[in-house]
Order: sequence, then C-alpha cells, then structure tokens
Amino acid sequence: MIQLADDYKKRSIRFLEIWQKQGWRMKVYGISYQGGQPRKELVDTARTLALQTVPFPAMNSDRYGVGFIGVHDGKDSDFIFIDWWSNENELNHHVYISKHGEKPQFEYCTPKGLIACTWDLKVLNFERDCWVMAVLNNPAGTPDIDQYLQYHMNEDF
Repeated sequence: MIQLADDYKKRSIRFLEIWQKQGWRMKVYGISYQGGQPRKELVDTARTLALQTVPFPAMNSDRYGVGFIGVHDGKDSDFIFIDWWSNENELNHHVYISKHGEKPQFEYCTPKGLIACTWDLKVLNFERDCWVMAVLNNPAGTPDIDQYLQYHMNEDF
C-alpha cells in the first residue's frame, strides 16, 4: 500500500528563456512546488551544469545543438535535467538532484536510474511532441529546428 505524504498539488511549469551558449540553444523551463518560478540560484546552477554535461561541438552530423533544461524547485529535493536531441529521434537525458535547502549541492544521479518525477515527465512529454511536430513529422515536409524552439509550455499541472 502506498502511503502518500501529502495530497497532490499542482505545480507551476513555465518557459523561462531560450539559453544560448557555445553553439547550444536550450529551452529552459522552471517548475516550482511553491508556484511562480524556481529560485535564481537553481537556474544559474542549471546553466553551469549544462555546460559541463552537453557534448562539444554543439552541432555535428548527428547532433543539432538544441534541447531543453528543466529546473525543478521542489518540496524536499530540487532537480535539474538537461536534455538534447541527436540521431533524428533520440533524447539524451541527464539528471541532477539536491536536497531542498539554502545552498544547492547537486549530485549527478543518471547512473542510478532516476529519470524524472511526474511533473518533470510532463515537460519531457511536451518536448517529445514538439520534436515530432516540428522535426520528424513537420507538415511542411522538412525538419524545422527554429519552429521547435518556438513551442513553449506554460501550465499548472
């Protein structure tokens, strides 16, 4: 039997920006347990971790220099996930977690098997659908990464 600690509470999921650095263009999303946007220091940490995680060069024959970053200011833990597209339809996914507190201490946890929480999965699903619409099955007949970058999620889920 699952014993829930709390009743389900919707969380704010908001597009924050398109972050561009060293050839990468990444959509940045904020998820917050308290509503609104995640703390600034978490977003800053996410940018630093992204530069340590993504491969370089950003673009080559099977990598497009495009993806997304999730910054989840959670209840008990904070999450950062860094994702980029490659090989037409593959998503590279890396997860970092820190206990929720004053000074974040993020640990790389992808090798432990953790993928995402339910709110993070909402972003992953949205981005998958955007990739299919703009790149894999674009009605115009050609993949359009700029169109993909124009799709943004903003909702309470």
